[in-house]
Amino acid sequence: DSRIWGQSVDRARRAFGRQLAREHPADADVVFSVPDSSNSAALGFSEESGIPYELGLIRNHYVGRTFIHPTQAGRDFRVRIKYNAVREVLEGKRVVVVDDSLVRGTTSMGLVRLIREAGAKEVHFRISSPPVRFPCFYGIDMPTREELIGSHKSVDEIREHLNVDSLGYLSLEGMTGAVGDGKPFCHACFSGQYDAPLVDLERGYTVATTC
Repeated sequence: DSRIWGQSVDRARRAFGRQLAREHPADADVVFSVPDSSNSAALGFSEESGIPYELGLIRNHYVGRTFIHPTQAGRDFRVRIKYNAVREVLEGKRVVVVDDSLVRGTTSMGLVRLIREAGAKEVHFRISSPPVRFPCFYGIDMPTREELIGSHKSVDEIREHLNVDSLGYLSLEGMTGAVGDGKPFCHACFSGQYDAPLVDLERGYTVATTC
């Protein structure tokens, strides 16, 4: 029920999912989200594509966000204890997995392993945002471009890295067009265009945004 500048966040995320389905369709049996922030986008993808929406992953709500854990080992461990794949939904199926973003790739790679272990026949990954290529200096833990998988790998290289059958990102134009009211949303982590001057971070910005 959250709203930003009077607009429903749920409706915006559904619009992202519908646009994602138009940009990157998939021949699949079920669609499901990486819960919980991707639920609305996955529903939108399902609505647009006609592929049934299922609960393919169950989330443990007592575990925090995985990609902001300070160590790789900690992130890997948290993926395993945070999510459970539902074999009854996945076994023998061609699945579309919708996530809201792909930062380091740690969570996604761990999820793909879980999904394949549960018997999925094909795994098609869809991201309801553009590739994250630049650090965020406004509060999210994305300190350097080297840690952002989208900054130094092509989409096909990321697909191979994740071991998925296909990978599709929502375009920046598709994202901004989906909300379509001209509001100046920040997209610095996708485009590198920072709205607020990084005066006190000038040296750090130069280091962090250079691979």
